[in-house]
This record gives sequence, structure tokens and C-alpha cells, in this order.
Amino acid sequence: MDNYTKELYEYLSKFATEQRMEKFESVIQERTRYLTIVVENVYQPHNASAVLRSAECFGVQDVHIIENSNKYNPSADISLGAHQWLSLTRHSNTENNSLSCIQALKKNGYRIVATSPHKNDCLISEIDLSKGKIALFFGTEIDGLSDTILNEADEFVKIPMYGFTESFNISVSAAISMYELMKRLRESKIEWRLTAAELLALKLDWVKESVKSSDLLEKEFRKQRIAE
Repeated sequence: MDNYTKELYEYLSKFATEQRMEKFESVIQERTRYLTIVVENVYQPHNASAVLRSAECFGVQDVHIIENSNKYNPSADISLGAHQWLSLTRHSNTENNSLSCIQALKKNGYRIVATSPHKNDCLISEIDLSKGKIALFFGTEIDGLSDTILNEADEFVKIPMYGFTESFNISVSAAISMYELMKRLRESKIEWRLTAAELLALKLDWVKESVKSSDLLEKEFRKQRIAE
């Protein structure tokens, strides 16, 4: 475990309330990186914000944002500050942001799972969680996922529907999917929780978000550490 990270966390913790630190310890035990959410080209602010809020509420720590033609602009009124507790990764600087996102996730051991009807699809409730970590992709409200995602996907899932409407709103689809998968993960014997190192790093991020002028406090901590 990184001694600097541990010592800095302990130092900054002194400037946070006891109630806030207790909340950190409670919430972080339910966080996971076994499931990550990926949104491609979402352009409606209320949908972008709702996805973040659902991810935070269900304990999904990582959200990847692919910005090809649409910039991801969540609304603070809807997300209710969820973004500050999540680990957000934006993919916007390559010729094919969708492909670079997929490559990065595969390198980190994720299965690429597209939420789209397909001849080889299965229901969200039927996907085999034991096969490994899942990166669940959601597309735009109008066009769905790009051909790049569909061509590179390892698996396809769908949400059962019983009405005339062709699809759910993206934020609804994401919420249903996260609820179903996180419920099953928590009931399983899969090691879905964060590692000790991940727990510490994330708690440090959180305390930095919570403590006023944490960057200045960290500089002071470094000076003290060097002096010792």
C-alpha cells in the first residue's frame, strides 16, 4: 500500500467532519469496478445527468464518456453532485474515440457488452456475471450505438419490453440495467468490491472533494514530510 497516499489521507481526514468520514467508510464498501458504464455520444443534459446519478446510487464507481460529435454536459440540478463521487473518464481526443475506449477497457480486462437487440443477444437478467468484468455500453437516444461498438462488442444484452414503444430512454435503460446487475452481483460469490489499494485511493479523492482548499493543505503536508 502506498505510504504517501495513506499518510496524506490521514492528514486531510483531520479537516473533515466525523460524520463525513463515517459516511465514506459506509458508502465505499458498496462500490465496485466489476461493472463500468460507458455512454457514447449522449447529447441531452438531463439524460447524461441521470446516468451519473444512477451510477452513483447503485455503487458503480466508473463511468466512461465517449464524445464523438456530442459533448457530455450533465445538469447539476439532476445529477445532484453525483459526478464528484464518481471516477469519470472522457474519450474525446482520438480519431475514433469509441475504438480507443474499447481498447482501453479490454486492456483492463473488461468484456464489451452492448445494450442493443442482436441475433446473439440475451436478456440483461441472463448475462453470465461470472465470466469477468463488464463494460456496459449505451448509445444515443436516436441512433443507438455506433457500428464501431456493435462490431467490437463481445456480447449483446436487451431489456424486455411489452409495449408499443421501441425502446427505453437511455437513462431509464441504464438505471434498469445497473439495478439488475448490481443486485445479482451482491447476491453472488463474485469478488466485486474494490481492492484495499483502490479503497484508499478513492477515499483520498473523496476527502479532497470534501475539504476546503485541499490542494493547499496537500502542499503543506508535502513540506512537512520533506522537513521530517
